[in-house]
Amino acid sequence: MYLSNVRLIDGTGRVWEQAAIQIEGDRIVAVLDAAEVFALPEVAGPGSIDIHDLAGKTVLPGLINCHTHLCLDGSADPEGAWKRRSPTENVLLAAKHAEATLQAGITTVRDLGGPEGVDLGLREAVNGGLVPGPRMLVSGQVLCMTGGHGHLLGGREVDSPDEARKGAREQLKAGADVIKVMATGGVMTPGVEPGAAQLTMEEMRAAVQEAEKAGKLTATHAQGTMGIKNAIRAGVDSVEHGIYLDNEAIDMMLERGTYLVPTLAAVHHILEAGIEAGIPAFIIEKAERVSEAHVKSFQRAQEAGVRIAAGNDGGTPFNLGDNLASELECMAAAGMSPAKALDAAHRTAAELLRMADQIGTVEPGKLADLVVLDADPLADISAVRSVHLVIKAGQPVHQPHRQSG
Repeated sequence: MYLSNVRLIDGTGRVWEQAAIQIEGDRIVAVLDAAEVFALPEVAGPGSIDIHDLAGKTVLPGLINCHTHLCLDGSADPEGAWKRRSPTENVLLAAKHAEATLQAGITTVRDLGGPEGVDLGLREAVNGGLVPGPRMLVSGQVLCMTGGHGHLLGGREVDSPDEARKGAREQLKAGADVIKVMATGGVMTPGVEPGAAQLTMEEMRAAVQEAEKAGKLTATHAQGTMGIKNAIRAGVDSVEHGIYLDNEAIDMMLERGTYLVPTLAAVHHILEAGIEAGIPAFIIEKAERVSEAHVKSFQRAQEAGVRIAAGNDGGTPFNLGDNLASELECMAAAGMSPAKALDAAHRTAAELLRMADQIGTVEPGKLADLVVLDADPLADISAVRSVHLVIKAGQPVHQPHRQSG
């Protein structure tokens, strides 16, 4: 199969004005100038070759959402809604979110906290072809302190390094790809402060050590300054949110290579919808308090050169996992160029997930994860919403008109 006559943003920094992409099985075999395709023996000779003429379209690597919760429904009160539904409804809703995410051009996600093991089961259902969805890396239960942020949705409560080690081992035993630790309070849990440190450095370090031994990723929910620094010292791969970054925290991230996944869209959509949409008042109040600091911390981290990967905290109020476009728009509104915003959802995201040899760029030998757009996202990042075709591992999610030659 060839995608021909396309404008290609290949994720390496190169833009091809007229390219052709050759796909065999689940892999990209070649990237050529479009004019070269019809000179190839297999195309010029007898027989039938699938050629998708996509003149006027723009092709990108499949998008990567590094922070989502496919189990949550994006309602005004996602945690309450989860508890009100039956287990069967929750599983079916998660599968629906997975399909919508893939249809939006997001071919890989890192799901950072799924209640009751639903994220683990959903990953296996997608891998087995039972339901359509993106490639998934999942965390299982988050590790939190007793009564801390995350406990309301079944977080594994731990209160010492030994308990944190045990909790991490339990998630690894269940099949987690990522260990997530809760370094601070958060916006969506009543009675906790976003800026307050929660798990200690020693507790988080014990969990990180277990993940490292197993060759797995680590991530931390970290909003307050002290908690962010505790988590960086503990050795986490990525800081999620990073609302109150100071110069020392930024320097530490640069020195250690820690990634930032800012999730600007989560607070943005809470404030955009407002209390009239039914969002609990305590969530609105905290979101209003952290909003300005959140954007400023992102801007300072970007200016300093911290590696930034895209994730929208999908499942939070009015912000589903299929809406990674909103996160890219928020980053662009805060001063990031469209090219860098795309990189955050492509190459840098793949590097964070330790999958850069497989995804994140359009190059020979990599998985054929592609999204075809009707408009140019380098001119306007919102163009990532104009999805024409999605291909995951060589298989079209939408089937465009095909021309044989």
